[in-house]
Amino acid sequence: MHNGPRSGLAAVSSALLAMSRRLEVHDVLRTIVASARELLDAEYAALGVPDDHGGFAQFVVDGISEEQWRRIGPLPRQHGILAAMLHQEEPERLADVREDPRFGGWPAAHPDMSDFLGLPIRDGEETLGALFLANKRGGSGPGGGPGGFTDEDEELLSLLAQHAAIALTNARLYERSRELTIAEERSRLAHELHDAVSQKLFSLRLTAQAAAALVDRDPARAKGELHEVAALAAEAADELRAAVTELRPAALDEDGLVATLRNHVRVLDRAHTAAVTFTCDGVRALPASQEEAVLRVAQEALHNALRHSGADRVEVTLARTTGGGALLRVRDWGRGFSPPTVRRAGRHLGLVSMRDRASGAGGRLDVRSEPGRGTTIEMEVPGG
Repeated sequence: MHNGPRSGLAAVSSALLAMSRRLEVHDVLRTIVASARELLDAEYAALGVPDDHGGFAQFVVDGISEEQWRRIGPLPRQHGILAAMLHQEEPERLADVREDPRFGGWPAAHPDMSDFLGLPIRDGEETLGALFLANKRGGSGPGGGPGGFTDEDEELLSLLAQHAAIALTNARLYERSRELTIAEERSRLAHELHDAVSQKLFSLRLTAQAAAALVDRDPARAKGELHEVAALAAEAADELRAAVTELRPAALDEDGLVATLRNHVRVLDRAHTAAVTFTCDGVRALPASQEEAVLRVAQEALHNALRHSGADRVEVTLARTTGGGALLRVRDWGRGFSPPTVRRAGRHLGLVSMRDRASGAGGRLDVRSEPGRGTTIEMEVPGG
């Protein structure tokens, strides 16, 4: 027996929380598939992530035992209904997949399936994967009665797919950053972006819970809450897509210090609730070693301000000095510290490494902080 809209919306809420807690792509895929099968009360669910060679890089199933899956054999190719889901934007709902002209059969060990619902998981123009469900319990599949997947099922699955796109993009971002050998800062930034998206997913979960609570006594308000969920999901996807586009290695050699630092600040501003701003006044190109040192100190100081100060505003300025060098200033309005605390926490906060970088580039570092008055870190380099 189908559980009804209330438990369906509760399942959406649970799925959002579960997805927001996963960082590994495979774990996210399994969570999406299990959530979709529970949400729509289907016998089988699968999610395929395409590769560039006509097959699937990953294919996750739910409702089939490991032994059954082993007997089915190799991963499927991109053909028939599976391929259609990867190249169209709209859901595909079939009363009996076996009667569709695109159906090409399945291996002998494959379970029998009839009613079918599938749709792509998309991030902008990119198809991240395709989600498939079959044999709605109480539907027209084997052992079921009349019916099958409904318009409401399509709507709920489309809603889940929007969140799945965010979670998958987020997990891919995390894994990609972890693989980079030169990017300690990128790995840290990926975690920060994950935190930001988790917060967005948490608000989506709360909105879905509100809809679940209202669906019986006030359907009109429940519908309004669901529209809000869809809007929030689209907003989160846009924000994350923009951040992923800009999350690339610091290209000092190609872009120079000013453009690279501006780009870094822009990503942090998106990833945090604090406002992070950057201004620059007439700075010219510096020797490569100095530009590298300034960028690394700025990244470390920003990390401290955003992670430890509790500030709601962080300002980064880069100004030309009278001698042709540059002065970097990172200022926050957070909790600050007393001088003894700074000395004790110096290594933890990266102050020792920042001083080393500054002196190694022929410059100086100055740290000023008071409890309740925030912190200012200044670094000056002489230029060429």
